Amino acid sequence: HQHLFQENLSTCVYFVLWLPTSSPSWFSALIKCLPIFCLWVFLLAHGINFLVAHRSASRILAGLIFSAVGDAFLIWQEQGYFVHGLLMFAITHILYSSAFGMKPLDLKAGFVMTLLSSFCYTFLYCYLSGPFTYLVAVYIALIGFMGWRAIAGLSACIGAVLFMVSDLTIAVNKFCFPVPYSRAIIMATYYAAQMLIALSAVESRDEDDFKRRN
Repeated sequence: HQHLFQENLSTCVYFVLWLPTSSPSWFSALIKCLPIFCLWVFLLAHGINFLVAHRSASRILAGLIFSAVGDAFLIWQEQGYFVHGLLMFAITHILYSSAFGMKPLDLKAGFVMTLLSSFCYTFLYCYLSGPFTYLVAVYIALIGFMGWRAIAGLSACIGAVLFMVSDLTIAVNKFCFPVPYSRAIIMATYYAAQMLIALSAVESRDEDDFKRRN
């Protein structure tokens, strides 16, 4: 749990150092990605054998790696790298969905998530233009699917919901209208989401070990 403390500490450092008016730099990218780096260490600290034996954990680690790359791209989003960041997080959601698996199926949760995703896209649609009309649709479908699989399996379901809140705030703030305290909302929900998703990988291992002993 020491690494979780480090993750929380680095989150605080982010809010202290990352000012809204600061210009993009490699230093600001490092500070922004630092909590995610700590989550890498948190999973790697359980050993390579753990990651090899638990594919869900290795896929979550891979998702965290793509997340960090996406975070770095978003530092320079005003310089034209927003789509690159969007792609990295799309891959992250595919990896997380794969980690959560398809059992149990829970079609009711899937139906609710489909309605929620459709509502979000309908709301954003009138503000979108050009390639973003399609890119945002695909992204919402991917994060909605990830949310369904997390909720259906009760693995990191709160983390998945927080991730969706973070991304929806980004979309509204970028495409629709300024969201008050958007930076705080986006980063607080994002870091909490990633921490809960990383924890779910370790919890799934503990559940497997308990089943083997019994």
